[in-house]
Amino acid sequence: MTAIERDNPILKNILPREDARPTLDKTRLGELIELISSIGLGSQEQKSKDVLGRVYEYFLSQFASAEGKKGVEFYTPQAVVRVLVSMLAPYKGRIFDPCCGSGGMFVQSEKFVQAHGGRVDDIAVYGQESNPTTWKLAKMNLAIRGISSDLGRENADSFHKDLHPDLKADFILANPPFNMSDWGGDRLREDKRWKYGVPPNGNANYAWVQHFIHHLAPNGTAGFVLANGNMSSNTSGEGEIRKAIIEADLVDCMVAMPGQLFFSTQIPVCL
Repeated sequence: MTAIERDNPILKNILPREDARPTLDKTRLGELIELISSIGLGSQEQKSKDVLGRVYEYFLSQFASAEGKKGVEFYTPQAVVRVLVSMLAPYKGRIFDPCCGSGGMFVQSEKFVQAHGGRVDDIAVYGQESNPTTWKLAKMNLAIRGISSDLGRENADSFHKDLHPDLKADFILANPPFNMSDWGGDRLREDKRWKYGVPPNGNANYAWVQHFIHHLAPNGTAGFVLANGNMSSNTSGEGEIRKAIIEADLVDCMVAMPGQLFFSTQIPVCL
């Protein structure tokens, strides 16, 4: 762990120090090390990154499935992410996810660029995540693939401590938490981000949407996941906010997705 952090400064103080725990099954730890040792690393650097990346992504998905409802906080199903990335086609520019979970949007963006013959160096990755463990998962996910990124110096709440206040992104890809009721909206009633209307204290959905819009460059595009109810909700002024956004001609398209895509909820979502 120490050697990995030394050779990868982006992971300093990030990796867990669980290996000396008395309750840890030493046999299993040995088997794990042996298993990892058998992965063909070496001169084929890109292939090695791909193998390790796929292994990491597999465990993330299994962990998310086991966690159930909590799992959706850090893991968006690959199928959903692929559709979003394919729609936005982030070939070149700044990519931002202010609720980035374990970094899946960035990984798929890099895969998209590589699959279409682009240069990964042409994209710059920016993110933010409030959960400290999930923030570490994202940093490890990107480091294992060699993706350079700026996820801020710490985990932080995007609404109350924006770590990229001056960033104007070319692409925003995000799956914000659905229907957050405890987002502290009462302390942000005069915020400059609410250009299209003040979001309700009891639901952060349209706070997220306006946060995305606020961080877009003049010709930028945002693609994000919302619960289907957001297409028609009228409570607490949400309908007026949506009307203002549509009248400003900001909505390019909406895609209704089927249900049962997420580990935690049966409700269908839209992009």
